[in-house]
Amino acid sequence: MPTAIALRHVAFEDLGTLGPLLERRGYAISYRDAGVDDLAAPDIAACDLVVVLGGPIGAYEEEIYPFLAAEIALIERRLARRQAVLGICLGSQLMARALAARVYPGTGKEIGWAPLALTEAGRDSALAPFAGRAPVLHWHGDTFDLPAGATHLAATERYRHQAFLWQRHGLALQFHLEVAAPGLERWYIGHACEIAATPGLSVPVLRAESEHWAPALAPLAARAVATWLDGLAE
Repeated sequence: MPTAIALRHVAFEDLGTLGPLLERRGYAISYRDAGVDDLAAPDIAACDLVVVLGGPIGAYEEEIYPFLAAEIALIERRLARRQAVLGICLGSQLMARALAARVYPGTGKEIGWAPLALTEAGRDSALAPFAGRAPVLHWHGDTFDLPAGATHLAATERYRHQAFLWQRHGLALQFHLEVAAPGLERWYIGHACEIAATPGLSVPVLRAESEHWAPALAPLAARAVATWLDGLAE
């Protein structure tokens, strides 16, 4: 049975709809909490898939959160060994850092539902289901430079680097494709201060958008991730 380990930074940002997808594909899933669990543990190094999830901290804040250095080193080792890594939001930024790219504060918060603009490579990638510009959830203020040698897959009007592929085994997604409307209720609580501090944003607005768009996102996300996983076996 293949194994998947999700590295979690806050309890409410979990695998979401990707959990059932991985289970249907036969993966045994477990979580490790960054900052608490040992990221150098042998089972993490040996597992078939690591999913690095989101969180409200900066990928460059090792002085405040020393575990980030170990997390980046883990990602770097796995990518060098051609072991599968999927990075989502903060996870994508940590992947960029593991590949020696710069991560830094952007021009402002990008929070809410908006479509992706796929590059030519993106339209020919696992992200092809999003070529119809179906909205995904964005929730970040930082951005990253594209790592040297990575394939640029997607952009938005505000942030050019929304997704990249590293060879076959590294997929970095700045946006959230794993969310479901019921689970986002925990985000509205956990990120209450950030929502309140962002002009033009409110929980009722996010809730209404999520209830409208999240059901359509789930099958597209499943197709995208399944396509990427199928490519790992080729």
